[in-house]
Amino acid sequence: MSTTQEIHPEVEQQYPRFRLMARIEHAILAISFTVLTITGLPQKYALEQWAQWTIDAMGGIEFIRIVHRFAAILLVVGSIYHLFTSAYRFFVKRERMRMLPEKKDWQDLVQTVKHNLGFSAEAPRMAKFNFGEKVEYWAVVWGTAIMAITGFMLWNPIAITVFLPGEFIPAAKAAHGGEALLAVLSILIWHMYNVHIKQFNPSMFTGKLPRHQMEEEHALELERLEAGGDPWPELSLPVLHRRQRIFFAVSLVVGILLLVALIWAFTFEETAIQTIPRVTREIFVPLGTPSP
Repeated sequence: MSTTQEIHPEVEQQYPRFRLMARIEHAILAISFTVLTITGLPQKYALEQWAQWTIDAMGGIEFIRIVHRFAAILLVVGSIYHLFTSAYRFFVKRERMRMLPEKKDWQDLVQTVKHNLGFSAEAPRMAKFNFGEKVEYWAVVWGTAIMAITGFMLWNPIAITVFLPGEFIPAAKAAHGGEALLAVLSILIWHMYNVHIKQFNPSMFTGKLPRHQMEEEHALELERLEAGGDPWPELSLPVLHRRQRIFFAVSLVVGILLLVALIWAFTFEETAIQTIPRVTREIFVPLGTPSP
C-alpha cells in the first residue's frame, strides 16, 4: 500500500488506463470535433434563423468557413498521428491490437443485456476495452474517414468534377452533413452519458481509473494488473532500439509524403472558402415581346 493510502485510507486505489500519447490524441480529437460542430452545423442549416444569427455572431460566413477548415486540418493531422502511434505500438513494441472486435465482445453484449433486464445476476467480466468502447472507437474511425473524404470533395469541387460526375458534389454534401449530425448526436447521447453522466470517467485526464470503475467495466484487466501484469510491457533496450531505428526511418519517409499530400490537398483550390460577390446586371427585354 502506498504512503498516500496509509495516511488517507479513504483514497481509492488508481489503476493505469491511458498513456500520455493517447490522452494527447483524445484532446486533439475533442478540440477539433467541437470547433467543427460549432462552425459546421450553422452552415448545414444556413436558412434557419438561429443559424444565420450564429454565423453573424461568429464573424460571418467567410470567417467560419476558414475556421472550419483549419479544424478539419487539425482533425486529419490528429488522425494521422494516431495511425503512427498505433503502428509504433504494433510494429515496434509488438503490443496486441486490443481494439479489434472479438467473439467475447458479442458474448459480453448479450450478457450485459441479460443482466440489465434482470435475467442474470452476474455482470460480464470485460477486458481493457469493452464492447461499447470498441463500437465507439470504430464509429469514430468510420465517421472521420467519411468526413475527410467528403470534406475534401467539397473543398475542391472543380478538381473533383474533372474525374467524377458533378452529381458527386451534392451527394458529398448530403453525406458530409448527415454524418456530422449523426456524430454530434452520438457524442451528446452515447458518449456524454456513458463517460460523464452515468459515472464520470477521469481516465482521459489523469490516465488512471479508480478501482470500483475498473471492477465494473474492466474486471479482467483489473485481475491481470493485480496479478502483477504490466500495464504496457516493455522490451529489452537492444531489441527496442533496433526496431525504433527502422520504424523512425520508414515513418520519416511516409510522413514527408503525407505532409506534401496534405499541403497539396488543402491549398490548390479555394472555391469552397471564397464567396462570390453578388452582382446585379440589367437584362434588356424588347417592348412588345409576348410573354410565354
